[in-house]
Amino acid sequence: MPVVKKPRTREPLWHEWDRKAQKHGLRHTVYDVNGDKYTGEWQDNLKHGKGIQKWKSTGAIYSGDWKFGKRNGYGSYSIPDPVTKQYKRVYTGWWENDQKCGYGLMIYPNGERYEGEWSAELRSGWGRMNYLNGSIYEGQWLLDKPHGQGTLHLPNKNRYEGGWKNGKKHGPGMYFYLDKGQLLEGIWKSDIPKCGLVIDFNRDEAPAPTQYPIPKVIVWKSWFCW
Repeated sequence: MPVVKKPRTREPLWHEWDRKAQKHGLRHTVYDVNGDKYTGEWQDNLKHGKGIQKWKSTGAIYSGDWKFGKRNGYGSYSIPDPVTKQYKRVYTGWWENDQKCGYGLMIYPNGERYEGEWSAELRSGWGRMNYLNGSIYEGQWLLDKPHGQGTLHLPNKNRYEGGWKNGKKHGPGMYFYLDKGQLLEGIWKSDIPKCGLVIDFNRDEAPAPTQYPIPKVIVWKSWFCW
């Protein structure tokens, strides 16, 4: 009796090619059409885990954690110096959904530094800002501006301690004029002191005290009998 042989079924080649094209686990450098490149871990064709991304248009590099195609976790972002071409670290800290979020250190192009909390790419929470002119603000932030309670240290050692709103002194606060040996305690509104009390403060240690001390206010008490 003749034996009928069935043709051996073979999986189409494109199935194998498709499996090989799927990015999962640790991979070597993968290039995008625009020239960007990524080296690191993948999951379901998305950057996931540890990896390094380099953008061709700017030369910027991110090295750190990824989650389903976005920067998420701890990582650093660096850019090349336009003159020396050496890489300068711009931000080191935590990310969420491809944005700075959590605690991190930011170094601005002009040399200013911010170390503190972030939310959706904006300084929010507690933070310390070192300005180019030598001033230092340490305190609360909201939507990228000092907001809440904080202290501003000036280059001449004077300082302000108190309330802030939208980046300006606002509410109860104290301004220490250490160069003159005086203290202003009062209420501010939009950076302007509206009312307050000025007294001598560490006048003997001040480098440039006022010519005359502030006279003490004497309160006379009188008794009346009706």
